[in-house]
Amino acid sequence: MIYYKTDEQVELMRKSALLVSNTLAEIAVLLKPGITTLSIDKTIGSIIRDNGAVPSFLGYNGYPFNSCISVNDVVVHGFPNGHALKEGDVVSVDVGVILNGWHGDHAYTFMIGDPGPDAVKLVKTTKESLYKGIEKAVAGNRIGDIAFAIQEHTEKKNGYGVVRELVGHGLGRSLHEDPQVPNYGKRGSGPVLKEGLVLAIEPMINMGKKDVYTDDDGWTVRTKDGKVSVHFEHDVCVRKGKADILSNYAPIEAAEKANPELFSDY
Repeated sequence: MIYYKTDEQVELMRKSALLVSNTLAEIAVLLKPGITTLSIDKTIGSIIRDNGAVPSFLGYNGYPFNSCISVNDVVVHGFPNGHALKEGDVVSVDVGVILNGWHGDHAYTFMIGDPGPDAVKLVKTTKESLYKGIEKAVAGNRIGDIAFAIQEHTEKKNGYGVVRELVGHGLGRSLHEDPQVPNYGKRGSGPVLKEGLVLAIEPMINMGKKDVYTDDDGWTVRTKDGKVSVHFEHDVCVRKGKADILSNYAPIEAAEKANPELFSDY
């Protein structure tokens, strides 16, 4: 069942999405070598609650943390822990909130110091692919048009591995709604996009091959070849002519550039 949102509901979802964006911006200020992902997670939980919202990941299908923090070869769903971040780490922070009954859910990948040109190129390319997918999220197109745009930029042009097992999704009163939004596929395939559909578009791209596996914790997804993976995600409402991005990377990017411990020259 695909749920379409009214303009009023979209504006409520924008508030949820922007709370996630602002939370990620506050985290960008704190990131540095020596900080633990568990301490970041606790801060995320505090920020969300201080703003009258609920961390939507906490307790979701038994998930035990406020956020997913995925480092280096972890693709998504990384457990925050007591391990300290170090120079050269590539860190995806994925946050979800429920505010006024509506979900916001997106992610951003940071680089602690300089991880080297190969990792920087992967981060840059994955972020570019997110926007190429969003360009196709307009009424009259199909899900496959989004998927193809992401795959073409990452896999076909740059030789990266596009994860198959994990996909983007609809978003609304539930964290995961129909339709699924793969990062690979054929143009002109899948459900037709209509105005009022809100999607979480989220390329998950591996430096090496597409193959992944899940740790014994049942959540942490890693690349099989141990190479770095990158994850970016925006909340987007389908409109005629041009998609409406409900989330906002601008405050995150500003905080990233202002933090000397983060690599942002890409």
